[in-house]
Amino acid sequence: MSGADLTRRRLLLAGSAGLVAGGTALALSGTASAAPRSGPVVEPDIDSTAVWGARPASGTITVLDNRPNKIIVHHAAGPNSTDYSRAQAHAHAKWVQNIHMDDNGWSDTGYHFVVSRGGWITEGRHESLRTLRAGQGLVLGAHTSGQNYDGIGICTEGAYHDGATPPRAQWDVLVSLCAYTCQRYGIAPTQLYGHKDFNATLCPGVLHDMLPQLRTEVAAALG
Repeated sequence: MSGADLTRRRLLLAGSAGLVAGGTALALSGTASAAPRSGPVVEPDIDSTAVWGARPASGTITVLDNRPNKIIVHHAAGPNSTDYSRAQAHAHAKWVQNIHMDDNGWSDTGYHFVVSRGGWITEGRHESLRTLRAGQGLVLGAHTSGQNYDGIGICTEGAYHDGATPPRAQWDVLVSLCAYTCQRYGIAPTQLYGHKDFNATLCPGVLHDMLPQLRTEVAAALG
């Protein structure tokens, strides 16, 4: 089992019920503090579209030659599930894909990656994981108007515009995914944004207020 697997499973066992509140991560019994970390960035465990059973894209997946220069955080605005299982993460990934393809008429999931409330990461649009690992090329997504040609879209499961806060496991894995993405693409931690920075939306709710903390923890993870 990889170090990333062990970290995530420790969080799932001890931290899923904990919350990040008021812009400051809460340390939970049996877990390390969520204070900024340093050291090499380990690739987090990401379930590919094949693993979670995604539908085939209905059109061509375009891979751009450029590297992204920013990360944009979203929330799905769906139920704040208390099911923190991997199965729920896969079910949520399918729910997002169905909305984007069937209701929005898009060719595939608009986001590149989705982080579940239990701390599981699923690949969103096909080819996103391959290009991330390569550190070159950007899958053209459909997550932020005007920013899809140079931004990585990461969506968090849940609705955070009404006072709710993300579970600790979700927050820690979001930090890990952002740090790994910054490392692979050479993105500065200062270039982490929320959807509402570019479009008229409430998304990503309280996570937008927590962006300074996210940038700090990602910078520390990058050492």
